[in-house]
Amino acid sequence: MLSTVKFLHSYWAYLVFVMMIIATANALIKHFGKKEYEAKDFRIALFTLIVSHIQLLIGIVLWFVSDYFGENTVKEVMGNSALRSNAVEHPLTMLIAVALITIGYSKHKKKLTSAGKLKPLAIFYTIALILVIIKLPWQQWFS
Repeated sequence: MLSTVKFLHSYWAYLVFVMMIIATANALIKHFGKKEYEAKDFRIALFTLIVSHIQLLIGIVLWFVSDYFGENTVKEVMGNSALRSNAVEHPLTMLIAVALITIGYSKHKKKLTSAGKLKPLAIFYTIALILVIIKLPWQQWFS
């Protein structure tokens, strides 16, 4: 089961990353270009929200089935930078990123104007993308 969950989490991450780039770029370009909010923008933001939440659920399952804390004490995990990154920093940062995507999406739904809808998407999706870029395990992606 662990190998299947790792596989899903690893490959679904590519879709999430691409969608975050598309949604963030779309929101930034439209916001700063003072363009109108369209149904396409809604679909892009919604699809990004959905795939990121699915990735979060897969990640939570992976965290619980992985044996990060099985034989290690909290002190040992926190003392080992690679283990700490996989067991604590990466999950927490990604949880925050998904929360920011959710907040941005929720705030944009309440606005009535194009500028009002695009601004929260641009702000929150950009911050979430920056967090994801910072804590992605790049060495594993390119190996």
